[in-house]
Amino acid sequence: MTQPLEQIVRRKLSDEVFDRLERMITSGELQPGDEMPSERVLMERFGVGRPAIREAMQSLANKGLVSISHGERAKVLRLTAKSIFRQVDLTAKIMLSQSSDSLEYLKSARIFFERGMAREAAQRASANDIADLRNIIERQRMSLGRAEEFIDADMEFHTRIAQISGNPIYVAVSEAMLAWLKEYHTEMLIWTGKEKFTLAEHDEIVDRLAANDVDGSETALLKHLERSRALYAK
Repeated sequence: MTQPLEQIVRRKLSDEVFDRLERMITSGELQPGDEMPSERVLMERFGVGRPAIREAMQSLANKGLVSISHGERAKVLRLTAKSIFRQVDLTAKIMLSQSSDSLEYLKSARIFFERGMAREAAQRASANDIADLRNIIERQRMSLGRAEEFIDADMEFHTRIAQISGNPIYVAVSEAMLAWLKEYHTEMLIWTGKEKFTLAEHDEIVDRLAANDVDGSETALLKHLERSRALYAK
């Protein structure tokens, strides 16, 4: 029986250069904050022309591995959970805009995630955490009638709950999901009186967190998000 052909695809030089440069970063040869070698040094090291170096460097920048400033050497960036999620912000928003199913999946994922955050926060919340949350609610109350400020405070409230976990990945996930959902906040949230429900529900969530009531915190947050999920629409 004849074996199927396994064609070898010739890779672009810039792809090979990208792999080498990426390896220099992941191996620790280059550390966050370090300048990348000059184009001339890299051309000599890899035996390629300037276009391949520049194209590979731009690919590194697009992936958030280096920053490029005009007239300066590219610098290696320190990767964080937040910076990684920022890399997919645009593609996530495009995906959500193209499919109503994707928006529903995101709403459900957010509820699943925040239920866990509420339970975690109820076990770990300090007096300072509770004070911060109450201050955010008060600022949100003072911003009634100013949609952008009200929504920003709403996002800050939920992210602050995630911060109580002490896990920066949880915080980055919270910020990313809220930023994507913000694209779909409708004016209904502000102009039909529903913001009063939001404030009352936020107060209840904090009361349960302050009492270290794990089940009660989850229930209060679930009630809040189930009501508000209808306010996100395409």
